Amino acid sequence: MKKEIHPEYHEDAKIICACGNTIKTGATIKEMHIEICSACHPFYTGKEKLVDSAGQVDRFKKKMEKFAAMEKKAKEQKATNKKKTEKKAPVTEKTDKEKAKK
Repeated sequence: MKKEIHPEYHEDAKIICACGNTIKTGATIKEMHIEICSACHPFYTGKEKLVDSAGQVDRFKKKMEKFAAMEKKAKEQKATNKKKTEKKAPVTEKTDKEKAKK
């Protein structure tokens, strides 16, 4: 191996999870902070847990609410348009001039 090209290796590096679990291992970084580990990951624990990375679930819920509101508005508009078309135009009496032309 070439000398002075490799990063410094720490044999007592710490990996700290958001759940509070701490793992000691060897790494080139002295301390790492992670969001999920084997102690809290649903695959390993068997418990269902919603893992929301960067608010994707919130964005999806907002999108669905917006879609539902648009759908409701379209139904209301369609109902009002239907009511307008159902109304008949008032029948007008012919004036004396129109009667005289015939």
